[in-house]
Parts: sequence; structure tokens; C-alpha cells
Amino acid sequence: MANGRIHFFAEGVDFHVAHPIRLRRWLRCVVEQEGKILNELTYVFCSDEYLHQINVEFLNHDSLTDIITFDTSEGQEGLSGEVYVSLERVSENAYSFNVSFENELARVIVHGILHLCGHQDKLELDKQTMRHLESFYLKSLQFTN
Repeated sequence: MANGRIHFFAEGVDFHVAHPIRLRRWLRCVVEQEGKILNELTYVFCSDEYLHQINVEFLNHDSLTDIITFDTSEGQEGLSGEVYVSLERVSENAYSFNVSFENELARVIVHGILHLCGHQDKLELDKQTMRHLESFYLKSLQFTN
């Protein structure tokens, strides 16, 4: 099993990951099932405002988003990255999709790691593949709604 380090931080929000050991184990399994090696992964949970600022500054996108993923591998073998997650977007999306906050958060968390594994979601077919993979991996975390 991949033994890379996975860190969880909150930036400007009061948030702690529920069951961090379980979440780390699950993410390592995802990486392994994707045929990759995990070096280091950092998740930063933040506000819309914080993520919007990153979106504008680094991606030149003036819009809200639920997640931004940066690949920091820089030619190393194995995955390294930073994943920024807006808890406000996750909460609103959970309400819109009629799922629990925990389910939507897990979907976004795995979405980020799938990007680091090389999956894209710009084209419609790629979006469908990404949604399928998210659902597949969510089942292994035992979220059902």
C-alpha cells in the first residue's frame, strides 16, 4: 500500500476532518488502485473567499469553485500535490445535489486526487469518466446518499 504522507489543514475556517486515519487509508487505496505512488498530499479546507483569491491569482479565473488542485510533483516519481477545498461550495453543492455534507466532501476530496492521477474533466466524456470514478471510490468509503 502507498505510504505517502497526507496532511489536512484549515485556512480561515473552523474545521477538522472527521476520521482522518480512515480518510488517509481510503485515499492511499485510491492512489494504489489508480496504479500510482503517493509521495505527499496536502488538503487545505477554506472559505469561498480564500479559494476565489487563489483562483484569480494563480488560474486567472474570476469565479467560485469547490476545489483547486495543484500538482507539485515537479518531475518526481509519485504523486505530490496541494488540494484546496471551499467548505462553503461543498455545503451548497451538497444541498443542491440532495446529499450529505460528508458525502459531497468525500466526492470533492477524491476528485482532487483523481486529477493528480491524470484524470481530466474539461470535455463532457472526461466529466462522465470522472463522475463514474468518484462514485466507484465513494462506494468503498461506504457513503450511500
